[in-house]
Amino acid sequence: MNAQDKQPYQLFNAEGKKTSFKKLVKKAKDYDVVLFGELHNNAISHWLQYELIADLSKKEKLVLGFEMLERDQAEVLQRYMNGEIDQKQLDSLSKMWNNYKTDYKPLVDFGKENRFPVVATNIPRYLANKVFKGGFEALENTTQQEKNWMAPLPIPFDATLPGYVEMMQMMGGHGGENLPKAQAIKDATMAHFIIQHLNNKSVFVHFNGAYHSNNYEGTYWYLKKYKPELKVLTITTETVKDVNKFDKDFIKKADFIIQVDENMTNTY
Repeated sequence: MNAQDKQPYQLFNAEGKKTSFKKLVKKAKDYDVVLFGELHNNAISHWLQYELIADLSKKEKLVLGFEMLERDQAEVLQRYMNGEIDQKQLDSLSKMWNNYKTDYKPLVDFGKENRFPVVATNIPRYLANKVFKGGFEALENTTQQEKNWMAPLPIPFDATLPGYVEMMQMMGGHGGENLPKAQAIKDATMAHFIIQHLNNKSVFVHFNGAYHSNNYEGTYWYLKKYKPELKVLTITTETVKDVNKFDKDFIKKADFIIQVDENMTNTY
């Protein structure tokens, strides 16, 4: 490739072979759930998320789910989807991520305009924080309403999954045993509410941080634990120096790997 032929990203399959966006769209149609793993501030991630649902929707009905929207926001979100409140009221009634307007509003509004269900899938962060401070036991004295905002307890948990082990190592033993549990309650809750809102006539496209579905762990692991027959496709995003040179470390990290130029502008 000539130096003049700059491109911001390149798609690869799980084995590290170059593939195309067209093939990704074609494959996604055959799955019950697509877990689109993003880097939260990556402009290419967000653009391809929009393009994926725009292209998929030409042939398929969709359900859209978001890690970035929490279960205690679901009721207000539904009022927005129904046209009962506007964006300003949604903002005032429900605390959104700082990059909501640029990165997620276009996806939510696409769902609204096309009358596709939009689902808040994540546990409220204050409840995940309880787990981080006190383990799963900290959820035992929560209210029934709070229990409705999370996966049914007790959740299955495998502390030996490589992603969770890595988290504990990163903490260096300082309360590290609860960090993967806090991650697991998010993963389990997202999987639970994806399954709750499945429609066999639709493809469920879920937007989450890549670490929630990389290496077929996290939310993917819980989806398969709760409903083994589900067909789940995973996508991940990585930044690299040369988008055309596949990094061997990414083999089988996901079904599709998006390598984005590390110089690409971030959204924050």
